Amino acid sequence: MAVDQLEMKLRPPAAEMASYPSKLITLASGEKMVVRECTHKDVGALLGTVYPLLAVSKDYYDIVAARMYSEILGWFRYRVANEFVIVGAINGEIAGIVTSRHVKEGEGMSLHTLTIKRGLRVGAQLFAAKMEHHIEYLKENEVHIVAESPIGFKRWMIEYELEDRSAQYPGLRHELGGVPTFTLTRKLWDAIKAVKCTGTRPVPAELLKTAEKLTMPNEYVQLPGWKREG
Repeated sequence: MAVDQLEMKLRPPAAEMASYPSKLITLASGEKMVVRECTHKDVGALLGTVYPLLAVSKDYYDIVAARMYSEILGWFRYRVANEFVIVGAINGEIAGIVTSRHVKEGEGMSLHTLTIKRGLRVGAQLFAAKMEHHIEYLKENEVHIVAESPIGFKRWMIEYELEDRSAQYPGLRHELGGVPTFTLTRKLWDAIKAVKCTGTRPVPAELLKTAEKLTMPNEYVQLPGWKREG
């Protein structure tokens, strides 16, 4: 009992958060990607997918993978407040992962986006999905975002035309550090969501079932060759 009580003291306070409703996205390849919120039962496949990328320096996958691994583990161990993880899966195989967290009423903090299946804008679709969750379902008015790679900066700061808050709010600093903090506001989201955020709901039952049990990818497209053994 003493251990249980101590464990509860170590866990951050948890806010009641709405769940993210699953959706279906048809990729440019014609493949069907189910986008859904993860639960703790998915942690093995998530960590197993991220771990091999710790040694991949191409496009800064190493630092993103290292931080995302820590975020997923912290979420699983109840060491991060109000974090959520969303995955994109094709026939159950993980194509991309995003992490984020709810900070307080009206405010969110975007963490990381990791694309496994490259060349189909999987990362862009999943980033839009987590912004959708922040603003549409968690009812936040702004989400703070930083980038750790040139691709990330182009995809989020430039393509979304995010607001650079560093001059207006010099004390505002994203918890990940990095470049000055940029912000997606509800007003900006409303202006761009029709273009950036795609997908249909509800997901047909037979397709949703394919994403119930996540599997690690057999290979990482356009990254140094890694294949799962066994």
